[in-house]
Amino acid sequence: MHPDRPTWTPSPGGSPEQPRQVRRILKLFKPYTGRLAVVGVLVGASSLVSVATPFLLKATLDVAIPQGRTGLLSLLALGMILSAVVTSVFGVLQTLISTTVGQRVMHDLRTAVYDRLQRMSLAFFTRTRTGEVQSRIANDIGGMQATVTSTATSLVSNLTSVVATIVAMVALDWRLTVVSLLLLPLFAWISRRVGNERKRIATQRQKQMAAMAATVTESLSVSGILLGRTMGRSDSLTRSFAGESESLVALEVKSNMAGRWRMSVISIVMAAMPAVIYWAAGIALQLGGPSISIGTLVAFVSLQQGLFRPTVSLLSTGVQIQTSLALFQRIFEYLDLPIDITEPEAPVHLDQVKGEIRFEGVEFHYDDKSGPILADIDITVPPGGSLAVVGPTGSGKSTLSYLVPRLYDVTAGRVTLDGVDVRDLDFDTLARAIGVVSQETYLFHASVADNLRFAKPDATDEELRTAAQAAQIHDHIASLPDGYDTIVGERGHRFSGGEKQRLAIARTILRDPPVLILDEATSALDTRTEYAVQEAIDALSADRTTLTIAHRLSTVRGADQIVVLDSGHVVERGTHEELLELGGRYAALVRRDAQLESTR
Repeated sequence: MHPDRPTWTPSPGGSPEQPRQVRRILKLFKPYTGRLAVVGVLVGASSLVSVATPFLLKATLDVAIPQGRTGLLSLLALGMILSAVVTSVFGVLQTLISTTVGQRVMHDLRTAVYDRLQRMSLAFFTRTRTGEVQSRIANDIGGMQATVTSTATSLVSNLTSVVATIVAMVALDWRLTVVSLLLLPLFAWISRRVGNERKRIATQRQKQMAAMAATVTESLSVSGILLGRTMGRSDSLTRSFAGESESLVALEVKSNMAGRWRMSVISIVMAAMPAVIYWAAGIALQLGGPSISIGTLVAFVSLQQGLFRPTVSLLSTGVQIQTSLALFQRIFEYLDLPIDITEPEAPVHLDQVKGEIRFEGVEFHYDDKSGPILADIDITVPPGGSLAVVGPTGSGKSTLSYLVPRLYDVTAGRVTLDGVDVRDLDFDTLARAIGVVSQETYLFHASVADNLRFAKPDATDEELRTAAQAAQIHDHIASLPDGYDTIVGERGHRFSGGEKQRLAIARTILRDPPVLILDEATSALDTRTEYAVQEAIDALSADRTTLTIAHRLSTVRGADQIVVLDSGHVVERGTHEELLELGGRYAALVRRDAQLESTR
């Protein structure tokens, strides 16, 4: 049994329970526990060494200088210099290790998201803008870089420094320590409020960045430029982009200014604390309280000033973490996408594929809200046989062919390859057994040879030439200045539609699959080129199971079986001659094609 799998739609808003999200973030660092332990040791040692400096200063002011002990003074001064050197060296080492760990976590995240998207069904990409996907990988993960690479270390370092400094302050004078720490709870509350505000703005900002990235991807591609220029919409597209960019400007300013005044108040108060300490010590002395030595007072203020930097940094880190939670949430949304098409726990592997294809009671719809795209489909294609599927646009022809390689999964019924449900086969068997040449020819921005070797990475130069000759494209490639090393350009725009289609056919020939799916494979060709390529397809199809999706019927007359689809139902089936004699929809389509040919 293969139950229907739900399709994914982005959540309208809100975030998962925050503690669970934090635990999930911490889990990302689990593989690097050893390195992080080293960072922790370095942070602790660095904090302890830096805290020792004020005590050395106290001894210098209260003992060494007043008593004229030159030797002790030299040792104390040397100790303060060594403290600075050790702190700096430890800081460099912990930065190196923590940055390396952070970048590895970033790499793991990028790879995990990319891997997840590679396993998504075709349906996900038909309803998701390409720029949105790219923005999640580039902008969202990139936006987390500071948090992942440095914030964790900064948090530990600053927390350790704060704790060590407070302990040292208490050791010097607990009363002055109480005065110094009275406002810390208020500061923590303010920073949390600021963090929540920035998190909300960050979510809006990333959505706006994704929208802008999608606009750039669509409008600045070769196809987008051609459409914009030919439709006279270049100025309109620029204005639209400017509007989205203006919205992003407002959100960026809002994000940077969120809580800025409140955090400034914290900085002012912290900077004023030394004056408060001197004032409190002076008042206590005048009121007959215990006297505080100059060394103790200076050392305490030095510690208090040392407390200022990590405390403010700690509060700022809290704000940054709150902001980054919004980015993590968007990444986790992609990592949590349900994978509609998966291998079974014990997949079937076929070493030899004969090529029998069966559609048994097949139904398909994209989701529960839409009607069926296909219904009651029962078709058998014997090994080495040929099936042609024709019908009006939107009748479900391409969708039917996509069920065989599991680009979609059936909603009901089953599709079998050599008697095995394709949902029970491993992906390797499907990839080896089925070759697809679609009407949407895609070529990478790479050389002709690299594009062909995408089907067979270990193919020799001779195999490339043989496949290109079979696809009637070798002579054209050989005439180019760089031959098979010619860069095809983005999406192959250096080649004509017919040339790209023949390159795609050559790529499939190189793969040599026992089952061929030709989805409007000659749709981009003129009549003369179509005949030449059809000869190559006929040679390729020999002794292979072939499923041809065609709009122009000249390519399917020799098929063993022709099926006519209309609104997702099989309305006619038979050979070319049988369907002509029937005088139904197929005969009408043939007459239509004949009229179109006569008018050319």
